[in-house]
Amino acid sequence: MPATLPMKLARRFLSAEPTVVLTKAFTEPFRNAIATAKTCYSAKGIVSDEQVTNNSDALARSIYQAGHHTTLQHAHFQFALTNVSRQFLWSFLHSHPFYNSEQVSQRYVTLNPESVAVPPLDGEALALYRRTVARQMAAYLDLSERLRPLADREWAARFPRARKHFARDVHKKAQEIARYVVPVAALSYLYHTISGVTLMRYYRLCQQHDAPLEQDVVVGKMVEALLDLDPRYLAILEAPLDLDATPEAAFFGERPYGPASARAFIGEFDASLGGQVSKLIDYKTRNEAVLADAVREVLGLTAGALPDRDAIELALDPSKNRLLGESLNLTTHSKLSRALVHASYTFRKKLSHTADSQDQRHRMTPGSRPVLAAHLTDEPDYITPELIRQDPAIEREYDRVMDETWEAIGRLRRLGVPDEFALYLLPNAAAVRFTESADLLNLRHKHAMRLCYNAQEEIWRASLEEAVQIRDVNPAIGRYLLPPCTLRDMAEALPKCPEGERYCGVKVWRLDLRDFQRIV
Repeated sequence: MPATLPMKLARRFLSAEPTVVLTKAFTEPFRNAIATAKTCYSAKGIVSDEQVTNNSDALARSIYQAGHHTTLQHAHFQFALTNVSRQFLWSFLHSHPFYNSEQVSQRYVTLNPESVAVPPLDGEALALYRRTVARQMAAYLDLSERLRPLADREWAARFPRARKHFARDVHKKAQEIARYVVPVAALSYLYHTISGVTLMRYYRLCQQHDAPLEQDVVVGKMVEALLDLDPRYLAILEAPLDLDATPEAAFFGERPYGPASARAFIGEFDASLGGQVSKLIDYKTRNEAVLADAVREVLGLTAGALPDRDAIELALDPSKNRLLGESLNLTTHSKLSRALVHASYTFRKKLSHTADSQDQRHRMTPGSRPVLAAHLTDEPDYITPELIRQDPAIEREYDRVMDETWEAIGRLRRLGVPDEFALYLLPNAAAVRFTESADLLNLRHKHAMRLCYNAQEEIWRASLEEAVQIRDVNPAIGRYLLPPCTLRDMAEALPKCPEGERYCGVKVWRLDLRDFQRIV
């Protein structure tokens, strides 16, 4: 039976309402889905949209029910989203591979202290929530100024102060670190493009941890916009599952989470890291041999004709595989480079919420992110950036803000506020623990982006640890996990640094990975 949209929710955010505008779309997307399906069985060539009749709903439901959903991937929809929280983006919108987003950056754009999601609270809880947000945002503005001399010192070690945009860059660096105290309730705006089948998946699972109300509101509006464009999607649209029907909620219904279990988990997880940000915990034992075999298979050669090391170099050494020196990532389209897909690595990681929000944008190096509420204890649990550690007085103030934030979250919970809403007060610095796996094809590209000195410091540090650990266990592979400037240098591509006026100021291509050092 056709699904219908749920009734308007009684509970709404007390801040600016999330807005959704469908900006670009296929003209008749549902008709196109039927045309693509009919083409599969057409003896007369391509079936055009115009040849699809209006009585095709039964065929659409049959195809959908059978799981033949690729027909729904042709039509894409671009949405302009505003007044959506960073928590929603991290927990839901960017938690899967099948999307594209262009989002305002907290690193480079100064935040508006008033631009924060306020969930449906009242009385003492609402007053406490607003006071805490005001405290966090005031700390953000204060730290943006207090960190400037430290950022100036670090930047002056790379560039003369007379350099164009020096003062602006210093301000951005200080602001980038100051944002760690900002709550994940901070609002954002972005373009978000997805296919029809992804939107249907959104709708079916919008009621899940950690932000079900915001997910329901935003996704509901996205689906409304789709149906305004083409109401025929009602023929296959399935209603959202209740939160209680999700496997996580069902488990917690029998074994509720709480601070005690969270503390035990955190202790065990952190001990397993051994002081690292990202710990290599598994990899295929024959990574290098399998990669070499795959290269030989592509070229039709025996092991005697092309030894393992030579085969690996053909795929990974930019002086031999010049595609690796290009700005456009071509590896998934290159026959030789696709051999990299067979090697793989798994890491256990601990990043801040804000760093993981960048890490998860590498959609082809997926991770199993947590139900964040199940990690919440009564004690502050956060990451401290290196620049803040350079000044004890600033670090003490940073710690004070974190203490006050967790105290407020604890009071909200004691007042009976659902964890869903209390979580919005978590700072960008809140620790996120998870496991991430990647094949070499996509991990190599990620490292080529994130080993750059312009990458956010925390994700840069994690990538550096990963590359060094891979080099230790698979040296023939690991020696080629390098930043973009080094890859371009090896490929004899000019300029060595592809960042133009954003050049970091360090001749990184002359350094060994173990010599990499930076604070900002």
